Amino acid sequence: MKVLLTGGRSMLGAAVARQLAARGDRVTVLQRRPATLGLPEVLADISDREAVRRAVAGQDAVVHLAAKVGFGGTWPEFLRTNVTGTGVVVTACRDLGVPRLVHVSSPSVAHVGSALVGVGAGPADPAHVRSHYARSKAMAEQIALAADQADLRVLAIRPHLVWGPGDTQLVARIVERARRGTLPILGSGAALLDSTYVDNAVDALVAAVDRVDQVHGRALVVTNGEPRPIAELLGGLATSGGAAPPHRHLPVAAGILAGTAVEAIWGLRRALGLPAEDPPMTRSLAEQLSTAHWFDQRQTRELLDWSPRVDIATGFARLAVTPI
Repeated sequence: MKVLLTGGRSMLGAAVARQLAARGDRVTVLQRRPATLGLPEVLADISDREAVRRAVAGQDAVVHLAAKVGFGGTWPEFLRTNVTGTGVVVTACRDLGVPRLVHVSSPSVAHVGSALVGVGAGPADPAHVRSHYARSKAMAEQIALAADQADLRVLAIRPHLVWGPGDTQLVARIVERARRGTLPILGSGAALLDSTYVDNAVDALVAAVDRVDQVHGRALVVTNGEPRPIAELLGGLATSGGAAPPHRHLPVAAGILAGTAVEAIWGLRRALGLPAEDPPMTRSLAEQLSTAHWFDQRQTRELLDWSPRVDIATGFARLAVTPI
């Protein structure tokens, strides 16, 4: 197939593009800066309608990964990339006759603050989710799935906490904070958390490209299916990166209060034009680090004809031999 992948510079996007190309698909990647994958590239912002239309024209499938991620940033930034950008991609696919669209979403689109225990992919809920990122991704997923029809089959995949070698979003930050001794465990750390090793997420997205004709108009959560206590998962990631595991516990209420205060400070920094990368804690992050998040994977595996091939222990071992 001819496949366009947006967001080729991310760890996950680059790995999906490489796997599609390795099996013989003709892959083009679209992102703002070069991805250095040795594949045809379109360098453009995802909200650039004309550039996106040029990239989409003639494709057999589109995998839409491009997004603004993280807990920092203003609402207009998330709106522009995640909501407007998704609308641009969907419109181009519909107008230009692309038959398949795999939209990469997030389980956070259905997280409204309480624990998620053994559930499937609940409906995206932009009105009640807990962060700019989650709200914008929920709106984006709704836009994508609303376009599902006979001549444009749309499938939303929600990988949960993807990690692996080369990860600058999750692993590097956990390791850095663990080395500085600023990575607390909120509450007991016993709440169970699902995650996804990157190779498994890649396999699931490639399977989604192949299965979208049969499985469309819905969202599926993808994880390793190996929930671990949050303290154990953080400790494993930190240790694999060469840092001591976190041991300092912070009451959940204190973490939420601190996250709320940090958000206010970071907002003020942005208003003053001062540098403000992702904050070390937010209210939403504190809630996620103190509540259970694990998902029933039986339907996902059956519908995608997919199962994880790298377990968490093997993933930690691979991470340990890769410089952070």
